[in-house]
Amino acid sequence: MNRIISPSLLAADFGNLQREIEMLNQSEADWFHLDIMDGVFVPNISFGMPVISAINKLAKKPLDVHLMIVDPDRYISTFKKVGADILTVHYEACTHLHRTIQAIKAEGMKAGVSLNPHTPVALLEDIIHDLDLVLIMSVNPGFGGQSFIENTYNKVRELRAMINNSDSTALIEVDGGVNDKNVVKLEDAGVNAFVAGSFVFKNDDPAKTIANLKTVK
Repeated sequence: MNRIISPSLLAADFGNLQREIEMLNQSEADWFHLDIMDGVFVPNISFGMPVISAINKLAKKPLDVHLMIVDPDRYISTFKKVGADILTVHYEACTHLHRTIQAIKAEGMKAGVSLNPHTPVALLEDIIHDLDLVLIMSVNPGFGGQSFIENTYNKVRELRAMINNSDSTALIEVDGGVNDKNVVKLEDAGVNAFVAGSFVFKNDDPAKTIANLKTVK
C-alpha cells in the first residue's frame, strides 16, 4: 500500500495559513491533519469551526480530523458540515464508543479511534471490525515537537496482528515524532498513515520533506 502522509497543520505558520495550505495542495501529501483541542481533554486549545471551514474551502485533499476533546458526540454533525472526511475520536474520551463510531459513519465520514500512549491496543478488540482507522499516539497529546515514544513499535505490531486476524480493513496511523529516520521502521511494523508536523513545517523545504517521507527506504 502507498505510504500516506498527513502533515499536521498545527505546526504550520498561522500567519501564512493560505500559503501553507496551497503548498500542501501542490505537494505529495495525501491528507491534511487537523488536531482539535479543547483545553480540557488536553492542556491546549487549537482550531475552532470557522477556521476548519476556511481550511476546507482551500484544501484539495481529505481533511483528517483528530478530536482531542471531551464529549465528542456533541459535535459529530458539525464536523461533517465544516468539511471533515475522516473523524477520529479518543478511546479515553468516549463512554459509548460503539455508538460514537456509528454516529460518525452515519454522517458519511470515515471513523477512527485514537489511543494515548498508556492505553492498551487490546481494548479495541471488540470494535476493530467497525473502524476505518486507528491512530496510535507516539507522543502525549496536546503539544507539538515532542520526542517519539519507542514503545509505539510494539503497539503497532500488536494492532497489526489484531487487524490481520479479524475482518477489519482499518488503517493504522501514527502521530508524534514521525521523521525520515523512523518512518520505514514504523511502516515495517504495520503503519499505513503518518502524521508529521514540526518535521515538515519547520524544514526549509516542506514539500521536499514530504516527498522524502513518501519514498525514503
